Amino acid sequence: MVLAGTLLYSVVLHELAHGWAALLFGDPTARDRGRLSFKPWRHLDPIGTVLLFVAGFGWARPVPVVFGYLRPRRLGLLVVSAAGVVVNIIVAFLSLLLYQHLQPTHGSPAAVALLSLAQVNVALASFNLIPVPPLDGARLLSAFASTRVQRLLGWVEPFGFLLVLALLYTRVLDPVIGAIRSGILTVIALLLP
Repeated sequence: MVLAGTLLYSVVLHELAHGWAALLFGDPTARDRGRLSFKPWRHLDPIGTVLLFVAGFGWARPVPVVFGYLRPRRLGLLVVSAAGVVVNIIVAFLSLLLYQHLQPTHGSPAAVALLSLAQVNVALASFNLIPVPPLDGARLLSAFASTRVQRLLGWVEPFGFLLVLALLYTRVLDPVIGAIRSGILTVIALLLP
């Protein structure tokens, strides 16, 4: 239950970060639709939420972003795409920093909660950095890519969710996710005192 709760709020923070970044770069869509809220039910996807509690894996409804509103466009795309992942990494870092500072007894509720929060956020950041649409990694790639590559990513996006599920099921992405996770943990370790 701790895992599902931390995952739920971590996913909500991830989506909120996208919405706030979009607003900062000129897109009021998430704000106008009431999605810049810390209330979890505004972000819940019925299937993704059930899976959070049943399988320990799930998702929230993506915060709506109209990329045409973003100014400057490429920088806006880059920041909006990175915002959710950056928030997940910050939450993981702060959880480990607090764990290190408080030094809770191993196995205590505080220790379990802080370590769970860190693990969930590192996992979310790692997963979302996979460069397959509709994940953030594909949007980050798009911010640097040529128009031709952007079109290709746009063409793949309607099928992206099924593609991601197939790649996860076949475990093809395990080495990629592992490498991204190692990189994130290295950065966090360097930042910890």
